[in-house]
Amino acid sequence: MTNEEVKEFVSGIHPSASFDETGEWLNINIEALEWKRLSRVLRNPPFNFDYLFCLTCIDWKTFMTVVYHMSSTIHRHTIVIKAKVDREDPKIETASDIWRTAEFHEREVYDLFGVRFVNHPDLRRLILTDDFEGYPLRKDFDDPINMIKL
Repeated sequence: MTNEEVKEFVSGIHPSASFDETGEWLNINIEALEWKRLSRVLRNPPFNFDYLFCLTCIDWKTFMTVVYHMSSTIHRHTIVIKAKVDREDPKIETASDIWRTAEFHEREVYDLFGVRFVNHPDLRRLILTDDFEGYPLRKDFDDPINMIKL
């Protein structure tokens, strides 16, 4: 499985996707609405990206990006999918029905960034208490007690 094969396929089903190969792995940038369809395709043959090993988020102040790192244990190939979400109403479809590891990772991103994973089976806080206000990894989070200002 080559990067060119992945790029050609993704471009065919999502013409608006963009690619970055400057790092160690192929990065694919998509819109949040394209995520679920693409994830289902990548999980199955011929790609077999069967291992989602990292899911995180980046706050860019004007929008947020949900970042998925996945590998194929069959092909020994790794890619990164970056899905842009609206900062004011951050939501994206869950991947927990495709990769079981996503269930935990999505709860963490929800807890620390406030991204809602639509159709997640148990989306609730993971680290912080239920009464905690705000999302501590967002750029606009203000913590007067610890004086953290990003």
